[in-house]
Amino acid sequence: MPAAVVVFDAYGTLFDVTAAARVAAAEPAFPQLAAVWPRLAADWRRKQLDYSWLRTIMGLHADFAQVTAQALDWALAAQGLDDPALRARLIALYDRLETYPEVPGMLAALGRAGLPAAILSNGSPTMLAAAVGHAGLGGHLAAVLSVEEAGIFKPAPQVYALVGARFGVTPDRVLFVSSNGWDVAGAAAFGFRTVWVNRAAEPVDRLPHGPAHQLPDLTRIPEIALS
Repeated sequence: MPAAVVVFDAYGTLFDVTAAARVAAAEPAFPQLAAVWPRLAADWRRKQLDYSWLRTIMGLHADFAQVTAQALDWALAAQGLDDPALRARLIALYDRLETYPEVPGMLAALGRAGLPAAILSNGSPTMLAAAVGHAGLGGHLAAVLSVEEAGIFKPAPQVYALVGARFGVTPDRVLFVSSNGWDVAGAAAFGFRTVWVNRAAEPVDRLPHGPAHQLPDLTRIPEIALS
């Protein structure tokens, strides 16, 4: 049965979370990043997710902008970098992340097929509005949903419930797409049909409710959504 709505995670799925560090490393003002930006980007992303989960467990929610900044502070300290200008530049670039190359064409194909697309993200509304606006994706999206409406981070089921509340569909009519195995597991446990975008060809996470589909990129999403 075709999906009634296709819902995407944002960071790492539509937007390349390594782009901020990569772009800054190419700028003459920050030569200290040239050799370390891949590690800094990986640490930044890892701590961003770790802090979201730990805050959820501790009942100490903060919006994703704060979590992202605190994760960056850890990643900079791990590389021995203490440069306020660099920190400010990286934070600014996070609001202007590049999309993966196939994203605009894939979203346009969903639109031609009459399938609404949406984002469901840990990102705060302000962060998501900046990223979506910079990438020019707003015209392709029926909704941009933030976990701030639920007050808790993914993979809490309250977050996935935001989709049904917004679109009035049952979970089995939702195709949920994420590059994060843990996010796919949470969405599948909620009852969504799931696609894991496994760009790095990693093993499947040893969690209940694995992905229904596994793809190397987003190109085939319209085909799967219509099947």
